Amino acid sequence: MAAPVAAAPAQELADKLGSLSRVAPDLDLSVLGNALAAMQCAERSGEPRSERLAVIDFSLPSTERRLWIFDLRQKALLLNDLVAHGQGSGGNFAEHFSNIEGSYQSSIGLFRTAESYQGRHGYSLRMDGLEPGVNDLARQRAIVIHAADYVDPEWITRQGRIGRSQGCPAVRPEIVDHVVDSLKGGQYLFAWYPDQQWLQTSSLLNCPYGDYREALALNTR
Repeated sequence: MAAPVAAAPAQELADKLGSLSRVAPDLDLSVLGNALAAMQCAERSGEPRSERLAVIDFSLPSTERRLWIFDLRQKALLLNDLVAHGQGSGGNFAEHFSNIEGSYQSSIGLFRTAESYQGRHGYSLRMDGLEPGVNDLARQRAIVIHAADYVDPEWITRQGRIGRSQGCPAVRPEIVDHVVDSLKGGQYLFAWYPDQQWLQTSSLLNCPYGDYREALALNTR
């Protein structure tokens, strides 16, 4: 019997995009498409496949639930919740991003999650950035997922936004165990912002292994 023919990159991307967009209709389709395209490019370039994908849409204000976590095997949405950005990135809206230590700014791009640990913020998760010059100093900068009391809807009522971190994607204490356990050990996290220089130069977004625009066209036929 002949071996099954692997799906073309754009068709594979379109299938994932269609499945995940149905369970997360509030996540912008182009943001999800770019996240999947970057992940697919990384995997086809040698990174191991993952079971989970987290997406942060930093084009949304901090008052909105802009973190999504997906189970890729089950094609299920595990979480949609608040997430903080860095003090140096902006107020309610994140507008500035950096790979520089001490900037207190968030970083964009594709990350690979690593080990969980107990630190000064409690149960936390280290990450490694996969994009040179964009986020590859994440470990050196101690950019991690951790809990923070200021990621609280009550802050929105008092001051029009949640609190800000020193660059980490901090989450509510009530969900940190779920977030870390879902993402630890080699999953992907994609942080989005429509930064034109990054969009034009990112090797993961401008990849020969798949184009989310072609996948989007296939998905909407």
